[in-house]
Amino acid sequence: MAGSKEIRTKIKSVKNTQKITKAMEMVAASKMRKAQDRMKAARPYGEKIRNVAAHMAQAHPEFSHPFLERRENVKRVGVVVVTSDKGLCGGLNTNLLRQVTQFFKASEARGAKVCATALGNKGFGFMNRANVPVVSHAIGLGDTPHLERLIGPIKVLLDQFSAGEVDEVHLAYTRFINTMKQEPVVEQLLPLPKHKLEVDGDKQGASWDYIYEPAGPEVIAQLLLRYVEALVYQAVAENIASEQSARMVAMKAASDNAGSVIGELQLIYNKSRQAAITKELSEIVGGAAAV
Repeated sequence: MAGSKEIRTKIKSVKNTQKITKAMEMVAASKMRKAQDRMKAARPYGEKIRNVAAHMAQAHPEFSHPFLERRENVKRVGVVVVTSDKGLCGGLNTNLLRQVTQFFKASEARGAKVCATALGNKGFGFMNRANVPVVSHAIGLGDTPHLERLIGPIKVLLDQFSAGEVDEVHLAYTRFINTMKQEPVVEQLLPLPKHKLEVDGDKQGASWDYIYEPAGPEVIAQLLLRYVEALVYQAVAENIASEQSARMVAMKAASDNAGSVIGELQLIYNKSRQAAITKELSEIVGGAAAV
């Protein structure tokens, strides 16, 4: 059995660790609420762009944008991988990167080469270790994502898609469901699925248009570009909300585990102390009996 001094040192060490995990849990809880509000606030913007683009695309059926054209022979696939910059958030990044790896294997099985745009330090490091070509990346996004920092890395992959160098673009991120559940997803970004540009509302199929300048095709092209950027921004916002939720849950579990370890060490310390006292009493009694 370990000595009393050694056990006291372990208890003190675990208590210090528990203070850190408790503080990190409180910080993550505060950031989580802000991240959730930011995520919810970004949704109406993307939804409005989608509706306007859907109405304009319906009013100009003769116009076909590269973002809407499906290619039969897929030779190269690009993936925008959204991860966190920091760890200590449970299996958030591990689950997503495992699913991305499975997607890479499935793409290579059908004869398509893969490349990636990494948004987040964890994903960037993983792609380099896995020898996946990284065409662009952005790290250090912080707790508040800014669209101007995302446009550059995204545009590299979008330009390759428009030039025909990439035939499909997918988006991999962790979708926020609730505080206790986050779901890793890999969904198609380009070409845009048809269901994403369907007209909502009661007047589906109605033909109406906006008054705008310049010409319709130019406006539709800009709207589709902004819509894709909004989708990526929404994915980053959801990933940050998922990260803070996962970190809060992980730090709470760590604090609870530290409390259990402290209780076990305290029990061992009490037993060790009781054994030492019993030994001393036995020695005193034995000495007195000998005299």
